[in-house]
Amino acid sequence: MKTIAQKTAEHLLDIKAIMLRPNKPFRYTSGILSPVYIDNRIIISYPKIRQKIISYYIKTIKEKIGIANAQLVSGTAMAAIPHAAFISQKLNLPMVFVRDTKKGHGRQNKIEGIVEKNQKTIIIEDHISTGGSTIGNIKAIRASGGKVKYAIATTTFLMKKAENNFKKAKIKVFTLTDINEIIKIAIQRKTIKKEDKAVIVQWSKNPPAWGKKFGFEK
Repeated sequence: MKTIAQKTAEHLLDIKAIMLRPNKPFRYTSGILSPVYIDNRIIISYPKIRQKIISYYIKTIKEKIGIANAQLVSGTAMAAIPHAAFISQKLNLPMVFVRDTKKGHGRQNKIEGIVEKNQKTIIIEDHISTGGSTIGNIKAIRASGGKVKYAIATTTFLMKKAENNFKKAKIKVFTLTDINEIIKIAIQRKTIKKEDKAVIVQWSKNPPAWGKKFGFEK
């Protein structure tokens, strides 16, 4: 039987939420070149895929975290908000979402929704690069009195910086799939060549230096 990691990678490649271009890299808004682009936001436009992805989240919560440790679901704005909403609805749990900055008017909230004291909260993230947005969510929930020990994301680049950030924050992170599984499936499908694997993996180890190292920029 296929694992959740395999099935998730296949679904995301099917809908082109993940695109791999080791020979014609993408340029992020930060200016960094990358052989991979992930946009899990488009999952919401594919109901059948969306239903499967959400079922994987719920399975992970039930089997690896435990329902007893899930009293609140917190989505990271903006991309993870729909995921968190579907998950909280399925599990009949309250939900909040955390902004990257405080709202500029009204109550000037950073958290939308109610966090009860000592409420056991699971962070929902769509994708993890360095883990910065996830850490921001964790800090906001903890500052409001909630407890956070676990987070779940659809995908991750497996960056060392993210690993260090989560270790420092004392958080256990689960992901449905990761860059290694994605590359493996893409090679099986002949979307990329075997020799492209090292090129993509090297990017996740040092994104800022990748473009120069592989001759895409001076």
